Amino acid sequence: MPPSSPSSRETPAAALTDRFSRRHNYLRISVTDRCNLRCVYCMPAEGLVWRERAEILSFEEIVRLAKIFVAHGVDKIRLTGGEPTVRRHLHSLIGRLRALPGLRTLLMSTNGVLLATTAASYRAAGLDGLNISLDTLRPDRFAQMTLRDNHAAVLAGITAALAAGFPSVKINVVVMQGINDDELVAFTEFAAKHPLEVRFIEFMPFDRNDWSASRIVPYAEMRRRIEAAFTLTPLDAGPHAVAKEFAIAGGVGRLGFVTSMTENFCSTCNRLRLTADGKMKNCLFSTTETDLREPLRAGATDAELTAIMQQCVLGKWAGHPPMEQLVELNNRSMIQIGG
Repeated sequence: MPPSSPSSRETPAAALTDRFSRRHNYLRISVTDRCNLRCVYCMPAEGLVWRERAEILSFEEIVRLAKIFVAHGVDKIRLTGGEPTVRRHLHSLIGRLRALPGLRTLLMSTNGVLLATTAASYRAAGLDGLNISLDTLRPDRFAQMTLRDNHAAVLAGITAALAAGFPSVKINVVVMQGINDDELVAFTEFAAKHPLEVRFIEFMPFDRNDWSASRIVPYAEMRRRIEAAFTLTPLDAGPHAVAKEFAIAGGVGRLGFVTSMTENFCSTCNRLRLTADGKMKNCLFSTTETDLREPLRAGATDAELTAIMQQCVLGKWAGHPPMEQLVELNNRSMIQIGG
């Protein structure tokens, strides 16, 4: 039977090592379930009821939990949402997380709408990199996909991110058959001209996001179309990389392909998630969630919270089910989990 708490003889990382010897050093923290866009693949068409403020972790609670995770081997944190930049005083949280001893990398995923006026302050607070969602280079299509007219704002946000000097700027593109798959070459041209990485992401199933296998554009097909126009050279992205990365011949930037559906990377997964309402998830697709908020608010010690985290990690699957089965799971929508 798994231990209920780490042994004194265990290394700190043992608490976040699962039954398949995967050591988890990457934590994604959602700071809000709210968003200023309504992306069709992320939010159900009928919308969502936002969590009450009291249900969302405070900055103090986030830092407390993050400190425990870092003490047990997490050295990379990504802030997500919803849309994290709609959370007031976010730069303050960034600064507090940056100060955690042992944390090497602090990143954020954002839709970029508010970055034109905030990117510099986030960089100054200690943020190391940004992943910015942009699923189309066409303003009219952007309005159709997000139900908002903010395309120019996102482009301005990308410009601001590059000007702020972030070591890492990546553009996330969820590719959907018949929706935006005709822009693969255009996005590659964009990457070739800018010092950033464009990441093409296979469409994934979540609660009421109108997913079907026929709407996936597989990695192999995306690469075939792009290589008809560009020469790509594979890059070594490291053992835990979620993207297959490529240099573009003659280009400044590079490409990445996130192949969760057709070539998953479960065997090397090192990621854990904390939702905005304080639930820990050991896999993006798992419907099992471990509550950290209530024990935290009830006065649990660091050791007690560590034991709860450990049990969550020990319950992690060897790999997620096939994509046809994922759509049948009663999982939350992406916006509620954290991107």
